[in-house]
Amino acid sequence: MRAREEGVPFPGKPGPLNAITDVEGVEVGHSTLISGEGKLVRGHGPVRTGVTAVLPRGRNFDPAFAGWYSLNGNGEMTGTTWIEESGFLQGPVMITNTNSVGTVRDAVIEWAIQNLEADQVLSSDDDYYWYLPVVAETYDGCLNDINGFHVKKDHVFEALDTARPGVVLEGNVGGGTGMICHEFKGGIGTSSRQLSDRHGGYLVGVLVQANYGDRERLTIAGIQVGQKISDLQPEFHSSKPVQDLGSIIVVVATDAPLLPHQLKRIARRVPMGIARVGGIGANSSGDIFIAFSTANPGAAYQPVNTDIHMLSNDQISPLFAATIEATEEAIINALFSAETMIGINGNTVYALPHERVLDILKRQNIF
Repeated sequence: MRAREEGVPFPGKPGPLNAITDVEGVEVGHSTLISGEGKLVRGHGPVRTGVTAVLPRGRNFDPAFAGWYSLNGNGEMTGTTWIEESGFLQGPVMITNTNSVGTVRDAVIEWAIQNLEADQVLSSDDDYYWYLPVVAETYDGCLNDINGFHVKKDHVFEALDTARPGVVLEGNVGGGTGMICHEFKGGIGTSSRQLSDRHGGYLVGVLVQANYGDRERLTIAGIQVGQKISDLQPEFHSSKPVQDLGSIIVVVATDAPLLPHQLKRIARRVPMGIARVGGIGANSSGDIFIAFSTANPGAAYQPVNTDIHMLSNDQISPLFAATIEATEEAIINALFSAETMIGINGNTVYALPHERVLDILKRQNIF
């Protein structure tokens, strides 16, 4: 059960699936690696990690207008300098653990050459294709043998090859497998918002890899529930991480016809959704966000000038609100979907206790 289905109130109207895949054309896939238990043996495990892939237009090579923003840069998202320069996202957005960014980046290039329909940018002898992938990360070394480099090319291919529209798996899956959020088990979460017909009926979808925050600030439906759950603290049998260690990656998709500078504005609204859950952009947190639009297909590679559609800036505020709302709910969905996990050295991170959270909200007359 997701947070909304369990009764947690959220503002705004979600799309049919309440997921990033409500935006037509967007596909999501995961590769999840869980094996071993007990004492950490570098290179052998325990393994609690994976890869998540978000494909803006499926397997069609049709770059999408995009923008990105970093609230706090203690993290990595490759390919963003070219997005800043060109205004286009060329292919998938990949999310994994900190030490696997290079492996994932290289594998995505190979996969793209083999799978994306890129004839229009390949020369006659097929030797011209170049690609600067977007690969983001958060740190899972509290539960995972992160220095064992367990993510391989085959896992990247699996995440990409299994990407589909429709329901998105959440919680302990893909890149979110070993992640921690507000000192509960975190991971992958998603949500969406559909604007009213008066505001164009556009969809905004958000996917997060949530691995940030402390217990004290955890806020759900405006109530600081983290302060009211003092037990179920993470159990670290090796050195305990510093407070707020971790990061959050957020991917925003929309079918609204936005240009790159407008999508950057969308990405800059993501922190407001994170703040509603209790995130502060801590010093040790990599909080990096990317937003893309599936409108204006074919805009990237036209032999002559082309006409494009653009939403007026005077009409963009409802999309800001949708981004904030969907980001908040996606993080809570990650918490509600994740399950208790035991990782390296018996380190244990507990799932958010749903019933206790709902009881706290009821006692505060939230619903």
